[in-house]
Amino acid sequence: MKLSRERSWFRFNHRVLLTARREDVPLLEKLRYLAIFAANTDEFFSARVYRMFRASRERPRVPRDYRALLREVQEYVREAGALFAELRLQLEAAGIRLLEPDQLGVTESRYFGAYLAEEVAPKTDLLDAAQVQDLSSGALYLAAGHRRLRYLLRQPAQRRFLPVPGRPGAFVRLGALMRARSDLFLPETMPMYELRLTRIAQLEAVRMDWEELPLALETRLDGAPARLELEAGFPWRAAIARSLGLLDLEVFETPPPLDLRALFELADIGAPGLHFPPLRARRRRGFSRDPFACLRERDVALYHPRDDYTQMIGFARAAARDPGVRRIRATLYRVGRDNPILDALIEAADRGKEVEVLLEGRARFDELVNLYWRLHFEGHGVRVLDYPPGAKVHAKLFLVETGSERFAHLGTGNYNPRNGRLYTDLSFFTARTPLTADVAAYFEALAAGRAPVLQHLASGPAARELLLARISAAAAARGEIIVKVNHLTDARLLRALARAAGRGARVRLLVRSTLTELHPRVEAVSLVGRYLEHARLAAFRTARDWELWASSADWMERNFDRRLEVFFPIEDPGIKGKLLRLLRAQLADDVNAFELLPDGAHRPRWGGRRNSQLRTL
Repeated sequence: MKLSRERSWFRFNHRVLLTARREDVPLLEKLRYLAIFAANTDEFFSARVYRMFRASRERPRVPRDYRALLREVQEYVREAGALFAELRLQLEAAGIRLLEPDQLGVTESRYFGAYLAEEVAPKTDLLDAAQVQDLSSGALYLAAGHRRLRYLLRQPAQRRFLPVPGRPGAFVRLGALMRARSDLFLPETMPMYELRLTRIAQLEAVRMDWEELPLALETRLDGAPARLELEAGFPWRAAIARSLGLLDLEVFETPPPLDLRALFELADIGAPGLHFPPLRARRRRGFSRDPFACLRERDVALYHPRDDYTQMIGFARAAARDPGVRRIRATLYRVGRDNPILDALIEAADRGKEVEVLLEGRARFDELVNLYWRLHFEGHGVRVLDYPPGAKVHAKLFLVETGSERFAHLGTGNYNPRNGRLYTDLSFFTARTPLTADVAAYFEALAAGRAPVLQHLASGPAARELLLARISAAAAARGEIIVKVNHLTDARLLRALARAAGRGARVRLLVRSTLTELHPRVEAVSLVGRYLEHARLAAFRTARDWELWASSADWMERNFDRRLEVFFPIEDPGIKGKLLRLLRAQLADDVNAFELLPDGAHRPRWGGRRNSQLRTL
């Protein structure tokens, strides 16, 4: 099996969609999966499809693999629309009604008429049809006209499903209300149809410094049109597609509502029994009370979200407030707007400690938030290191230094408390001198603008060579290899895994999203559950014993050649044993699992009792 990165990734998105059909998933969580599918599809057409999209415009004929990809995506989008129609009936049975405007009473209709006049019409942009080239990416529009297109109305960015006062559980859609009261928005009453455009977000292709970033953000969404969504029966499809330079397969017709991301609104309503039960996260008492005293005795590993992410926040706050701490250094990637870890870094600087951060300004779609934090850091005396030219820093490192000791956190996930509740990730805390010295050397290299040279950790091309050596050793011993990543696309590593399987080693993969090649003798599973699988682990068994590495990096060419990542060993026997048991449990999962097949297809493995996302270390 060989698949393009794009096609393999969108098959992961199809697995997200299929999860909304699981019988054990509560109803409103099914809506959430459907909304995630829609959000992922937006990201796909704004960023992930760029390589194929560009080739389709530069070559005299549209590449066959791009056409095949678009046909497949069309099929999945139709499936999503059909699933929403099914879920709508289930919502009705559960007491949640999505009403049409003609189902409202007289008083309710008057109320919403006033709401449209007061809250919506002043914020709605009315465009002439000739301005179709100016459609904003991601915005929802209504096209109006009789025989020819006359107007385009840009809907304001506000709640799409409006609760009906006095009718608990009843909602009416904003777009349907606007269509019913076109007189409030147009010079004359005329039919209206929904449409939405997605443009290529071009920022990823550009490498810029902090000073150039704001201008790049201003122009990012001016990219080429990549996808047009139209309400089924849209009368001006051909004319608009031609005007925007879109292929017919890049136009998607579906029944309204368009942009199913709006289902997040319904997924978040309070409804007993229609959500997953609350998460009861675990806290380690000794570590939570005094992390540094604990780390002087032993390493600590947390597996989020079953282990409470507030313990990472507590580690950062302890570093900020401990009078013995002199210096804190951290790498920051996707951090979010509200972040108590970053607040702790600012508090440390305010207390007179030396604080340095590598804040990656080019984290796709999070650049503005990171620019916001850069301004905050500089205002409080936090030193923001210049990131290396031509390389992103994606490592997850947090180093605390006293006069004589170092304490380090090495992770697989971002320093983002919101993600810490939603993503499965490993947090590894240590005071081992060989590891903390390498973390310090990593920061010293970044501050000096050079690639790090490491003794016990691995980064860059050296990390690939380390993995190739471990794969080769396991193959020679006819041992065992377990790899857990989000994406596995590196050609050399894929070939090495295939050779190992061919020589008799047992090779098992846990690949959440992208797998571009699968040898028939390699077992592969994708987990899609309540939490987003995000940890990266690699275990190798030879005649001697198991060796276990964790990492911030997926196995992709860019992460070895154009990013600064960190692979770190798990040497504590107790922690290593727990992580190996976790990996085996994930391979045996029969609640959240899809078996990945050599022909590129996937097969659900559901209905059992072995839910690995309920396990703790």
